[in-house]
Amino acid sequence: MKFVVSSEQLLERLQSISRVINSKNSLPILNYFLFSIKNSTLTLKASDLETTLITSMPLEKSTEDGEIAILAKNILDILREFSEQPLNFDVDLQSYAIVITTEKGKFSFIGQSAEEYPTLHELSEEAASFSAKGSTLLDGISGTLFATADDELRPVMNGVCFDITTDNLTIVGTDAHKLARFKTSEVKGQQDAVFVLPKKPASLLKNILPKEAGEVQVAFDSKNIVFTLSQYTMVCRQIEARYPNYNAVIPKDNPNKLIVDRLALLAGLRRVAVCTNQGSSLIKFAVSESDVYISGQDIDFSNSGEEHIACQYQGEPMEIGFKANFVIEVLSNMNASDITIELADRTRPGVFVPLEKEENQDVLMLLMPMMLNE
Repeated sequence: MKFVVSSEQLLERLQSISRVINSKNSLPILNYFLFSIKNSTLTLKASDLETTLITSMPLEKSTEDGEIAILAKNILDILREFSEQPLNFDVDLQSYAIVITTEKGKFSFIGQSAEEYPTLHELSEEAASFSAKGSTLLDGISGTLFATADDELRPVMNGVCFDITTDNLTIVGTDAHKLARFKTSEVKGQQDAVFVLPKKPASLLKNILPKEAGEVQVAFDSKNIVFTLSQYTMVCRQIEARYPNYNAVIPKDNPNKLIVDRLALLAGLRRVAVCTNQGSSLIKFAVSESDVYISGQDIDFSNSGEEHIACQYQGEPMEIGFKANFVIEVLSNMNASDITIELADRTRPGVFVPLEKEENQDVLMLLMPMMLNE
C-alpha cells in the first residue's frame, strides 16, 4: 500500500484526533492511529474504546486500498519536525513494515494489524437525530462544560446534558454548587429526548468546533451518540443515568435585581479573591442602591481585601456570600458586557443572566450561596 500526503495536513488532522488517546491504555492497540485507504481517501481514526474520533482527507496519490495501525507517538514526533512537504508512505500489509520517504531522508518502523483495532459502536434503528450550527453547539458546550462535576459517586454530573424538544435545545452542566444552562430555539428535535455527553468528548468537540462553519448532524440512541462534522466524525458512549431535574432548582421569582459591568466585577473579584481563605474562598457581596461592596479575608494570615463597584440595584439592601472561584468561573464564561444578578435572600441561589439576550439564545448561570459569618 503506497500513498502520498501533505506533511502539514496530516499533522493537523492527527493532532486533532490524538486528544482521544489516553496516556495509559488498557489495550496496547489504543496507543495507535488507524490509517485506512479507500478510493484515494485516507481515513484516520483514534479511540479509547468509549470515544472514537475519525477524520478523512483526499490523497494526492495512492496505489491500493488497505488498513494499518501506526503508533501515535512515532508518527506525531516525526511529523512535528517536518516543514511542509509531500510524504511518501510505503506500507507492507503482510509484515506491517512502514517506510516514509521525504525529499532528504527515509524513516522506517513497524505498525500493527488493523484487525486488532476496536470497531465502532453502531446506532440502533430507533436512533433520533437533529442538526445544529457548529457555532451554536460551540456556544452551548463552552458555556456549560465548566460547570460539570468530577464526582465518581454521581457520574451523571460529570457530563453535559442535552435536552431536546420539538421547540428548542437546552444544554446544561452542573455540579450541584453551580449550574449553567444554554437554551436555543434555533435547534428543534423530531421528538423530546435527553442524553448526557461525557466530559471528555465534550472537550474534544470544544476543540474542533471552532473550525466548523456549517451544520453538525447529531444522532443518538439509548447508549451512543454520533456527531458528524464536515471533516470529523465523533462516536461516543453516553452516560446512562437519569439527569437531575435542573429546572426544579432555578428560582422563578427573584425580587432583587443587580445590574453590573461584568468585566469590572470580574476584575474586582480576582483581586479580592487573593485575600480570601484558600479553603473556603468566601467573598461577601453587600448590595445597595448604586454600589456592590465585595470583601474577603483570611483570618489565619491577617489578609483582607475589599472593593466598591458601581451598579444599578432594585430591591432591599442585602448581604450574600459566594465562593469566589465559582463566581469568577461563571463570569468568565459569560460573553455579555453587562449582566443581571437576580437575588432573593442570602440562603437562596443567585441567578446570573446577560442584560441583553442574543437572538434565539437564553443563557442562565446559577450559583448556590455560602453561609456568612456574622
